[in-house]
Amino acid sequence: MATRNAFYAQSGGVTAVINASAAGVIQTARKYPEKIGKVYAGRNGIIGALREELIDTSLESDETIEALIHTPGGAFGSCRHKLKNFSENREEYERLIEVFRAHDIGYFFYNGGGDSQDTAYKVSQLADRMGYPITCIGVPKTVDNDLPFTDCCPGFGSVAKYVATSTLEASLDIRSMCESSTKVFILEVMGRHAGWIAAAGGLAGQGASEPPHIILFPEVPFNREAFLARVRHCVENYGYCVIVASEGAQYEDGRFLAEAGARDAFGHTQLGGVAPTLANMVKQATGYKYHWAVADYLQRSARHLASATDVEQAWEVGRAAVEMAVNGKQALMPTIVRDQSDPYRWHIGEAPLSEVANQEKKMPIHYITDDGFGITQDCREYLQPLIEGENFPPFEKGLPKVAKLKSQLVEKKLKAAFNI
Repeated sequence: MATRNAFYAQSGGVTAVINASAAGVIQTARKYPEKIGKVYAGRNGIIGALREELIDTSLESDETIEALIHTPGGAFGSCRHKLKNFSENREEYERLIEVFRAHDIGYFFYNGGGDSQDTAYKVSQLADRMGYPITCIGVPKTVDNDLPFTDCCPGFGSVAKYVATSTLEASLDIRSMCESSTKVFILEVMGRHAGWIAAAGGLAGQGASEPPHIILFPEVPFNREAFLARVRHCVENYGYCVIVASEGAQYEDGRFLAEAGARDAFGHTQLGGVAPTLANMVKQATGYKYHWAVADYLQRSARHLASATDVEQAWEVGRAAVEMAVNGKQALMPTIVRDQSDPYRWHIGEAPLSEVANQEKKMPIHYITDDGFGITQDCREYLQPLIEGENFPPFEKGLPKVAKLKSQLVEKKLKAAFNI
């Protein structure tokens, strides 16, 4: 088997551990010099391939690649760009093949969520459609935890740990001040269609009196009257009310509470902030003093509070992706298979990209309490091991040390530019 180069790219919203997957890919590829030449990373995801902006990772030292494991964000740049069907946009596919051929790229590793796995699958079909041999393996990543076939998604465990910790700590603040000040606190977290991240806030306490007192899931239609009744009950009985709300909380007719009207590059509805919407609702109905916060990028970039389980799994799916490729496997995604929960044991499995692409795994109904405002014991047992263990980054002068890449681009070989 002739040595060919590999292309790795990051896609979609980044996580605290996506670079650990990058390290897994690059470090493992370096162990197979007889099969994989250089690993090129796309600058800003698949856009880097289309623009022929390829970062030569062979110029990065082993120490720098190792440092990626404790560096959040997308070290090579990410993007939100979804390839259309071949029949609708042949030009992009022809450009990819042109770039891959020019740089002798025979392996494609795409690190992302459902839309990204769809892209990886479409590229895998290029060999049949356009006569260019390329091995494509998806590398799972999403804080939303909504990819099918895998027990959990790298990136989720760390955001879950951050949200559970933030809920606990903020709750202590609110409880200490509720007698004469704030009585209602709302934490808005990510999760457009699946409530996994909001559910993680439920790990902060147990029992009706312990926060969070209310969790709002996309899977449960929002009922204004029931919500306000629960808020009043908590304030009257416990002195305060802590709410964790998914950004995707929606009414029974499917309208988001915080729909802004615009759409992103993938066609998803842009959300405008469920926390202030709920806060105004509470204020108008009850007069309670409130505070709200939006975890936003903080929840997915908090590498200083990453789950050790998550870091390990993120690296392992990167390693497994390369192992699959060099062993001749095609159009697959490494998955995490749970063997048992206590103590937590897992191993790497695999799933076909054709079945993973564009599928969303929502929370099972038995993970949500009958009143729709909390998590069940089954859910707690699922979530608990995913946030356990600490993997602190090294610190220097009080701040986390992060990888500093050269990010040197490969010399372009194609004359024509590609506008995108």
